[in-house]
Amino acid sequence: MASTNLDLVRSIFAAWERGDFGSARWADPEIEYIFADGPEPGNWMGRGAMNEAWRGIASAWDDLSARVNEYRELDDNRVLVLYSITGRGKTSGIDAGRLQQHMAQVMHLHDGRVTRLVLYWDRDRALADLGLAPEAGAANQPD
Repeated sequence: MASTNLDLVRSIFAAWERGDFGSARWADPEIEYIFADGPEPGNWMGRGAMNEAWRGIASAWDDLSARVNEYRELDDNRVLVLYSITGRGKTSGIDAGRLQQHMAQVMHLHDGRVTRLVLYWDRDRALADLGLAPEAGAANQPD
């Protein structure tokens, strides 16, 4: 049976898979939002700062959405999500699906809210940071 935390994370990603990034009711007001790697690594505190950081990334894309490959409950308070993004660069016209951008997020949860969200543009780095081995070649293979 799925945990309450896993159900919450699944509901967040269900919205993102539809391209709906508008709601942050799931986030603790003082959420810590981290881009661990990627084009602009950084750390932001609070919902407003998280929304602003995400808008900066999302504004470069048309039809941005996420597609989950796997959910992993790491413990009672953390869920790892392995996913891919799709969309088209507004300026470059690059199709994110063709880039095979395999990403990961670690969501830390407490009392029904995400208190810390760590986004990894490089799925292998996320797995390494967590001390997890990639599944037999799965992390670098197209979905």
